[in-house]
Amino acid sequence: MLAKSEYERVTGRGLGKRDVLAYHIRQSFKPGEVAPEEANEIGRQLALSFTKGRHAFVVCTHIDKAHVHNHIIFNSTTLDCTHKFVDFFRSGRVVRRISDLLCAEHGLSVIENPKPSRGSYADWLGGKKPPTWKDVIRAKIDELAPDCKTFDEFIGALRKAGCVVKDGGKYISVTAPGQKKPTRLKSLGENYTEAAIRERLGKARTRTGGGDSGTHTRVSLLVDIQAKIREGKGAGYEQWAKIFNLKEAAKTLLFLQESGIGTYEELVKKSAAASAEYSAISKRISEIDGQQKEISELQKQIGVYGKTRAVYEAYRRSGWKRSYYDEHAADVIAHRRAKKFFDLLNLGGKVPPMATLKQEWATLNSEKKLLYGDYHRLKDSARELAVALGNTRQILGIERTTQAPETMRETPRPTKQHSTER
Repeated sequence: MLAKSEYERVTGRGLGKRDVLAYHIRQSFKPGEVAPEEANEIGRQLALSFTKGRHAFVVCTHIDKAHVHNHIIFNSTTLDCTHKFVDFFRSGRVVRRISDLLCAEHGLSVIENPKPSRGSYADWLGGKKPPTWKDVIRAKIDELAPDCKTFDEFIGALRKAGCVVKDGGKYISVTAPGQKKPTRLKSLGENYTEAAIRERLGKARTRTGGGDSGTHTRVSLLVDIQAKIREGKGAGYEQWAKIFNLKEAAKTLLFLQESGIGTYEELVKKSAAASAEYSAISKRISEIDGQQKEISELQKQIGVYGKTRAVYEAYRRSGWKRSYYDEHAADVIAHRRAKKFFDLLNLGGKVPPMATLKQEWATLNSEKKLLYGDYHRLKDSARELAVALGNTRQILGIERTTQAPETMRETPRPTKQHSTER
């Protein structure tokens, strides 16, 4: 309450009866698998990661049930009393992901197929208060923003989701499907203004741990510790590498679970397929770039040919006089080069109309834009599957030429796969 009083004094903002005092997270563990002290430490790490160390919290570990469980309460006001925590769409998924990662790092069970514990949003509100259009738009923004890297990409995602977005004037407005009147972003609250969304997208590009998004942390290749030790690395490096490999093995395990990959053979096939798809789209984009370059050069030479044609015809009618050539040498040379360019293309004496070339270039450009829509996604997918495959081989001790084990469930520690409960 002292922090909230200071927040009102510093910011001049107060929500009165609508103010949220604190937030509550419950974290449960499989019966008989974890000691209360370790569970409490995992809860502390979860609270620090989810709040990013910006909010005061308390972690209370209960042992009165068959399963050890944590109650985490954190203050809605930040430690510096200048901001409030704003709950976001699918925040429960973020809590689950951080908890799963911490449990995997500690060698504990992780739920393989979690089931939602609530019904629809209207049911959650007790069926008495349906969401407003502003609620709908806020939820849609929270859903789409984590998967976008730029503001233009975010606007495009809103439009693909069926929203009408007007961004040509002073203010940006959004109209959700079925909504009659548009809603300005600035009216949604300080976390949904254009500036706030741009800041959120910027942070999403550099985030490496918990946070506002439901996307997983990138998986990195495991370190070949023995090879590094032979290169002269010391004991300190070996200790760091062991901890690093433990964390990356846990990330790899969660990545495979979220991707629905249960066997080594399936991982190999998916990795090969993703790599082939990425190579194909990269090749096609390169082909289009080459075709557009050729069209641009042809347009340039057509322009040069047309501009210098009259000068060259006059030079021919002069009987190829040296004096005329000396006066118009640049145009004559440019015209000859353009004619030679057409001859090499073997156009049969017919140069395509400029309008046709412009249409062809625009068609190729439209295709390239569509390809780029999938390019980065396929690139990231191919990379992550390749890294996961490399990590899996190292964890299981599989050489590229040896036969694969039947399933990923043969993975030894440091990570474990069980039927889990949180």
